[in-house]
Amino acid sequence: MAQVDITIHGRRYGISCQDGQEQRVSDLSRYVDERLHDIASAGAAASESHLLVLTTLMLADEIFDLRADLDNLGGQVRNDESAREEEALIIEAIDTLAGRIDTIAKRIQNL
Repeated sequence: MAQVDITIHGRRYGISCQDGQEQRVSDLSRYVDERLHDIASAGAAASESHLLVLTTLMLADEIFDLRADLDNLGGQVRNDESAREEEALIIEAIDTLAGRIDTIAKRIQNL
């Protein structure tokens, strides 16, 4: 188990994480700290605990938006897959019709 020292809103915290995840934890803590400072500089919070709650809500809002975007992309991918399946069926039908036309043309030539 690895140990990472992070700083959020001027306070240092020792965080345990899986080996190899140290950079990820550091990056996440910097992101949280940046968002916290954005809210603090806007003067939106009455106290530190209020600031932490607002930051948490803002981050949760970002997560919800990203999940919605991901769901929308998933729907588009499913639609693209359906379109490819329909295209394959159309190609198959055209090939079948082309074969029938060839058969009819050969019969006509033999008359």
